[in-house]
Order: sequence, then structure tokens, then C-alpha cells
Amino acid sequence: MDNNPDENTQVSPPSQADANADPSAVDEAGDALDLPAQLQRAEAEADELRDAWLRAKAEADNTRRLAQNDVAKAHKYAVERFAQELLAVKDALELTLATPNAKTEALRDGVALTLKNLEAGFDKANIVEINPLHEKYDPHRHQAMTMIESGEPPGTVVQVFQKGYLLNDRVLRPALVAVAKSPESPV
Repeated sequence: MDNNPDENTQVSPPSQADANADPSAVDEAGDALDLPAQLQRAEAEADELRDAWLRAKAEADNTRRLAQNDVAKAHKYAVERFAQELLAVKDALELTLATPNAKTEALRDGVALTLKNLEAGFDKANIVEINPLHEKYDPHRHQAMTMIESGEPPGTVVQVFQKGYLLNDRVLRPALVAVAKSPESPV
């Protein structure tokens, strides 16, 4: 056996497809070999763009959600400053009603009507009175001004100096109170 490399190597003649191929394709033969690399680069770029789009979409959704929450809070607490101003008016009207005087009955009737209207306005604005007499002291809603020995259990509100108010469950003004303390033991 003669193992001549020239005899074992076969050269195929150009095929008909190669002969009929577009001449520009033959010129771009070098580029055709680079197609997998181009595809890989295009896919990587598409992945980066998709990732950037998803991040931008998530950021826009978060911004929209935060804005909606801010608007909801603004609507819920919009009257807070107004409500704080009205508290002194209500206190004065209640004080006037608390001092009976037969000569000023007409004035008392007018003040009573004004107070009734003010309370209706408070109801519309979701302003709720805190009058914690004989309730357990709550430091979130009450401000202890003093502690008094009393027959009430320790930690119970025994006197209300000034009522407190809530606006949509938020303390607008705490109630000023006196709280029962344990009787001091004899020495």
C-alpha cells in the first residue's frame, strides 16, 4: 500500500450552489463567519435594554404608588391646621355654657346653637373628642399634668383639665388629665 497523501486527498469541484451564489455573498464570506459573534452581541444588547426597561418601569410604578399615597394622606389630613384653630373656639363656647346665668339665657341659647354647629363641622371633618374621665391613662392620647391619690385604681384618669381631639385617628391635641396614683403607705 502506497500511503501517498496526495492520493488520499480529494478535492471536490465547485458545486452548482457556489456557482449560482450572489457574488456579494462571496465577498462577505469573512463577515458570514462572524455571524455567531454578531448574534451574541445583539442578544447581549437586547438583554441590557430589556433590563433597563424593566428597571425604568419598576421605578415609574414605585413613583406612581408613592404619589398616590401622598395624595391620599394630603386628602385625609388637609383640615388638620384648620381643626387646630377651631379647638380654642370650641373650648370657649363650652366654658360659656358651663357658667349658668339667668340674665344671659338668650346668649346661652346662641352659644349652644353655635357649639352644636361647630360639633357638626367636627363630625364632617372626622374630628373626635377625647374625654377620658375614668378611663385607663393612655400616653399616646393623654398628657398627665399631675397625679392624685384617689379611690380609683392607679393609672386611671380622675380629672380632665382639657379635652383632647383626634383627626382620623391621629392625635390632634392630647387630653390634659390628672391620673390616679397609689395611696402612699403610712410611715
